[in-house]
This record gives sequence, C-alpha cells and structure tokens, in this order.
Amino acid sequence: MKRKHLLSSMLLIPLSSLSLTALAQNTVLSGQLKGLSGANVEISYRQDGAFKTDTIASVNDNFTWKANLTEPQLIGLSINNYGNFFYVEPGHIKLTGTKDSSDSYVITGSPTQDDAHLLGISLEKLTARQSLLWAGFKGGSKEDTAALRVQLDGIVKQKEDVVNEFVASHPKSFYSLCLIEQRTSFAAGYNEMKPLYDGLDKSLQQTESGKKLAQRLELLKKSRLGKQLPDFMQRDTSGHPVHFSSFKGKYVLVDFWASWCGPCRAENPNVLKAYNAFKDKGFTVVGVSLDDKAANWKKAIRDDKMPWAQLSDLKGWRNEVSADFGIESIPSNLLIDPSGKIIAKNLRGAMLTDKLKELLH
Repeated sequence: MKRKHLLSSMLLIPLSSLSLTALAQNTVLSGQLKGLSGANVEISYRQDGAFKTDTIASVNDNFTWKANLTEPQLIGLSINNYGNFFYVEPGHIKLTGTKDSSDSYVITGSPTQDDAHLLGISLEKLTARQSLLWAGFKGGSKEDTAALRVQLDGIVKQKEDVVNEFVASHPKSFYSLCLIEQRTSFAAGYNEMKPLYDGLDKSLQQTESGKKLAQRLELLKKSRLGKQLPDFMQRDTSGHPVHFSSFKGKYVLVDFWASWCGPCRAENPNVLKAYNAFKDKGFTVVGVSLDDKAANWKKAIRDDKMPWAQLSDLKGWRNEVSADFGIESIPSNLLIDPSGKIIAKNLRGAMLTDKLKELLH
C-alpha cells in the first residue's frame, strides 16, 4: 500500500483548519498503531467556530474517534506530546502505523489527505533545498546570508508556482480550496488568488468554506494591485493624527509590523537600508504597528532605529487599517506610487531594493 504521508513542513505554508457547516454527518477515524499499548490519544479539531480537543482511551493498540463533520478539515493527533496533522472528512478513515513514527502512518479513506500527499511529493526536492539553505544562515557573514536570502526567496516563489499549478489542475479537490485559503492567509494577493478561486468547481464554491473564502477575497480586493489606496488616519508616537494622504507624491512603503513579531524585527534592517538609500529620491516608509502596548511599540522603534512615520491605534490584531486591507499575517507591506496606486506587495530584502532601483534610478 502506498504510504500516505502526514502533512509537515514540506508544504509551502502552515495549514489552517477551515470552518464547518451547521449540519452534521458522521466521521469515524479508526486507528491501529503499534506500541500504543493503551495510551491516550488526543485529537484537536475545529467545531462550531471553536477549537476542541478530544481525549480517547486506546485499547491495546487501537482507538476510535467519532465526530460530526460535513467538510474535510485538518486535525492534530497527539500521543504523549508526539504526533502530526492530517485531513479527515465525513466517512470512515483508517490510520495504521507505529506510534512514535509519523513517517510510518498510512491514512486511507480521505481523498483530501491523498491530494495533500500528492502535493507534498511535488514539493519534496524544493523543501530539501530550502532546509539546506536555512542551515547556511547559522554563522554566515552578512554577504553570505544576503545571497542565501535571494536563493530562499527564489525557492519560495517556485513552491508558490507548484501550489498554484496544483490548484488549477485539481478544480474539484477540496484541498485546492484549502490551499487558496492558506495562501490568502499568508500574504498572497487578490490578483493572484481570485482567478484560482474562480477556476474551482461550483460545488466547492458553494460550501461554507468556499463562501467564507469568497468573503475573504472581497476584503483582499481593497488592497489589490492597481487599486487606489483609500486614505486612512492613525496616530503617531506622540498621539498626533496622521493621514496617509499627506504622503501623496512619493513612493510609499506601508509596512505592517509589531514589536513582538520576530520576522518583522528581522526585516526592519532591510527596510532601513532601503529607506536610507532612497529617502532623497522620492521614497519613504509609513509603519503601521499591530502592537497594543505603547511602551513596547516605542521601544522597538528606538531599538531598530526606524526614523520614518510610525502609526498605530494600539488595538493589536484588531488594528483598523490592517483589518480594512485584509492583513492577516505580518510582516506585510504595500508599495504605493506617487498617485496613490498599489503597485507591489510584500517586497522584502533584496526584492524591495531592486524594485526601488527600477523605479527611482
């Protein structure tokens, strides 16, 4: 029997659970894992808008979990803090393998998991290369890490292309719907995702998850490439109101970040480098922070030596500007041209510098 690998870091982005409909169908997961020997099995899943964890007592090496699901979703299986994630769906799913070796797990009865497995195989070589490059970051010089970053960005783009091709070629797969949902949650834009959504089978679009994804895309439409960025106002570190329209006439990077966001802080030196290189050529940055504590926000600005305008309403993830533009992950950014039009999104590292060279040199 062909092994059905669990979902892991081989995939492009972390997987998120999709919502369930109110109606119920029976879902049964039957597990037989060598070495289980009566240990408890914990299953984490989403139901009625909330995360739940069920604890099942195994009998010898067997356990059975039942739930009321009407759509496939990602669940977490944990045994003594060891486990992994995979898709289940209405019907009877079987799991076999060895307790402490998720690579040995074989899952049958879940077409969505089968499709996730197929995509995982397609991404294996790229992911292996990505892991090697990440290892090279440790102890490398600034020049070496900069070169590695360029290569890593290239691999991410290749993986995105593989995912998009999978979605386009599997219009009836629920996993394709999941992939679009995932990518829109991790900074993919409306212009790229809307055609993929439109290519899905109508039956998928009419599911509860499909309808919610359509709503999400409508929100992303507000920050799509080519759209005029609506004016907004938030307060700076002194409490003074600042309108985005006051920066019209320049190229502006609207940078969404927070003091508690490690990847944001790691990216700040790259933004600072671009700012210093192009600030006298018609470019500036406007930071929009998703902090909720003024002291932490201001300290991070000082520590990272960011001289540009910094704005926030100190509402954390409920920041009104980020909500209006559909920002669900940080770091995220929008590059605005002098007329106020969005011309690029999520430019980081060398990509930001290269784009500004193209525009301003």
